[in-house]
Amino acid sequence: MATHLQNAQFEGQRQGEEVLLVFRRHIIAMRKGFLGLLIPFAISAIPPLIWQTQLELFLLPLAGLAVGGVIFAYHFIIWYFSIFILTDQRLRQVTQQGIFGSHVIEIKLAKINAISYQVPGFSGELFGFGTLVIQTYVGDLVIHNADHPHKLYNILQDAADAAGADQKELYEEEASHA
Repeated sequence: MATHLQNAQFEGQRQGEEVLLVFRRHIIAMRKGFLGLLIPFAISAIPPLIWQTQLELFLLPLAGLAVGGVIFAYHFIIWYFSIFILTDQRLRQVTQQGIFGSHVIEIKLAKINAISYQVPGFSGELFGFGTLVIQTYVGDLVIHNADHPHKLYNILQDAADAAGADQKELYEEEASHA
């Protein structure tokens, strides 16, 4: 699910900012990659089963497996390098786009209005995935296929509450000095 890291650092981390949690989507989000591995292999395995006397056709499943492996590797890279970093100040989403591109979204925890989650029926309960929705004044951040959304929900709620309390203390301190 998620990784609790001690002394973790990432590019763009601010001075004094502490990483609370690093997580990614559930492995179910890679179903296209698994299908991309299985389908070329299964299709290329049919001709050797039909024409068993032609030995060169037995190389087709290997070619299908190689093509499927490339498709799987592409989807794995996107899944593996798309991460969410929760710090004591913000939530950062790093989304891998293709092999070389990435997209970064950042939400300050003090700006979060509400957090909710949904588990999509039996399969979501069985495999432990769901959808997290983080609502802000600007818009919603929707995390589809989140791994164990109920646990992430509780961790995000605690972090947002702590950030909101810190923000409130700053406002009260500034008001008392004015």
